Amino acid sequence: MQQFQCYIDGRFGNGEARFQSVDPATGAAWAEMPESRKADVDRAVEAAHQALHGGGRWARMTATQRGKLLYRLADLIAASVPRLAELETRDTGKIIRETSSQIAYVADYYRYYAGLADKIEGAFLPIDKPDMDVWLRREPVGVVAAIVPWNSQLFLAAVKIGPALAAGCTIVVKASEDGPAPLLEFARLVDEAGFPPGVVNVITGFGATCGAALTAHPKVAHIAFTGGAETARHIVRSSAENLASTSLELGGKSPLIVFADADLESAANAQVAGIFAATGQSCVAASRLIVERSVKDRFLEILAAKAEAIRIGSPLSMDTEVGPLATERQRRHIETLVAASLDAGAKVVTGGSAPAGEGYFYRPTILDCDGTSAPSLDKEFFGPVLSVISFETEAEAIELANSTPYGLASGIFTQNLTRAHRLMKAIRAGIVWVNTYRAVSPIAPFGGSGLSGDGREGGLAAALSYTRTKTVWLRTSDDPIPDPFVMR
Repeated sequence: MQQFQCYIDGRFGNGEARFQSVDPATGAAWAEMPESRKADVDRAVEAAHQALHGGGRWARMTATQRGKLLYRLADLIAASVPRLAELETRDTGKIIRETSSQIAYVADYYRYYAGLADKIEGAFLPIDKPDMDVWLRREPVGVVAAIVPWNSQLFLAAVKIGPALAAGCTIVVKASEDGPAPLLEFARLVDEAGFPPGVVNVITGFGATCGAALTAHPKVAHIAFTGGAETARHIVRSSAENLASTSLELGGKSPLIVFADADLESAANAQVAGIFAATGQSCVAASRLIVERSVKDRFLEILAAKAEAIRIGSPLSMDTEVGPLATERQRRHIETLVAASLDAGAKVVTGGSAPAGEGYFYRPTILDCDGTSAPSLDKEFFGPVLSVISFETEAEAIELANSTPYGLASGIFTQNLTRAHRLMKAIRAGIVWVNTYRAVSPIAPFGGSGLSGDGREGGLAAALSYTRTKTVWLRTSDDPIPDPFVMR
């Protein structure tokens, strides 16, 4: 079996225990991972705290010097794409044609934040007192705890690590125990890039014995989390111990609205990208298709044909389009939810079952949920299952789109520009894609509201969220301070 190590204070180690990681394509263990518990967490946080506050090299670096280290890391990532992509595919089942392209783009996220490092500016205030000058300084918020899930983990880590380091913070990254290999390997690139010890620490372990200790640690100042709403609630409770600020990027039940005037072929491709790409294991998965009734049947014919033509197979093959789910429990969750939806009256358009053979595969599935209250309309699958409902009026489409406690992503397909503008205002979501879907950029903020969390990742907003504002007052008069009992 391949052996992996955690990375704490610039050193690699085996952790307090070891556990096996499973290849989702075969269901067989393939690697041994380090399991960090409280003692490792304490060491990692203390190392990050000392790197930031102990007067060492990181604390003395200029913003430009921090940016140069991030540029170096980006170059190393770009050169390591084949190795990182193979590890992510092996450990999570995500197809290699996506891990390869996505990790190559991850390098651009680090380049973006490398360039931004010395662009985080303060301000001079035109204060209302003639004998005072006042400045605002932006300073690092402190030690950051980043908790990253197994899906798209190098990307989801980059949108935390990049802005945090650009802002001057130090960070402890907890990789998911369900597929930590690529992040543990990424730590070797951090080490090679020359970051001072303690600036970036990478550990993995289980929620109760690792995550809980990390999020409640008294020296953690900010918690950046991507994952499910229930885990987020535990994190918010933990943050009551250290009063850390939080940024939470959670799940979604995102709508894709297709009007009769849309380019149906293009919309169908977007819907395939939105729900079947990444085997549906994406927080922005377009899991609810809301289609105008007059074109519903025609659109479902196009979509079903595309779904049935999808190539299911080994995630390590560049020809594969849908690979396995990451865990067996995830496939059981999908099977249970599909069965409950059929019991509630939903009809299978295509798919609806797992193919024979080893691994955690599930066929691309479309459920017609018109006229039902199927649970598939409300609950997140995190898998390749699409629920379809229809509408007749624009107002009805908006109401259906907003009939969810989530608020992460949405898509609109129409050739009517004024309608698109009305809907982009009316839909309650942090992201609105018009005539496209599942597009991202380091320049553009990403995030939602409600059960989809709060805060933003990507863009300048993310870097600023890792800073605190310090107000500096300078009295410019040489005269004695007047009446000390009156507030100036």
